[in-house]
Amino acid sequence: MMKRCEWAETEQMMRDYHDKEWGVPVHDDRLLFEFLILEGAQAGLSWTTILKKRENYRKAFYNFDAKKIIRFVPKKFDKLLSDPGIIRNRLKIYASMTNARAFLDVQKEFGSFNSYIWQFTGGKPIRNRWKKLTDIPSTTNESDAMSKDLKKRGFKFTGSTICYAYMQAVGMVNDHTTDCFRYKNSK
Repeated sequence: MMKRCEWAETEQMMRDYHDKEWGVPVHDDRLLFEFLILEGAQAGLSWTTILKKRENYRKAFYNFDAKKIIRFVPKKFDKLLSDPGIIRNRLKIYASMTNARAFLDVQKEFGSFNSYIWQFTGGKPIRNRWKKLTDIPSTTNESDAMSKDLKKRGFKFTGSTICYAYMQAVGMVNDHTTDCFRYKNSK
């Protein structure tokens, strides 16, 4: 039996996410934006809740096309508030729209969101050596710096804890525990 990070053993969806996505370095701007929106939507909720709604988010937010999201009109905003397929939180939905504008501004300034966001880890993943889940911090100096800079650029729902979860999800840090098969197979 393969040994996984403890948090991934709750249900099949979490095992699949852990085995195929979590901690894999992402450099595609659209996917980086998707994770930024989803991590913000998760605030106060479980990741399982977000994963179950992920496909609905992709439909509701035009596959996380920031150029389409910035054109949302009040009617679309109201429709999202009544959509049971996503998290119906006014502030989180509004943050998605605000973050789309800030995301496009960053792309324009840096050439890509990837170039901007990966600077917080020096352009490569940080490989940690955590033995157990309780060893993993909820924030780091890098997530603090990322949070501060994202907020300065107008991003919402980008506190340091959200930023660290984002860094884990998109592979900016390898936080698989050392006994996890994914830790051994990652670089």
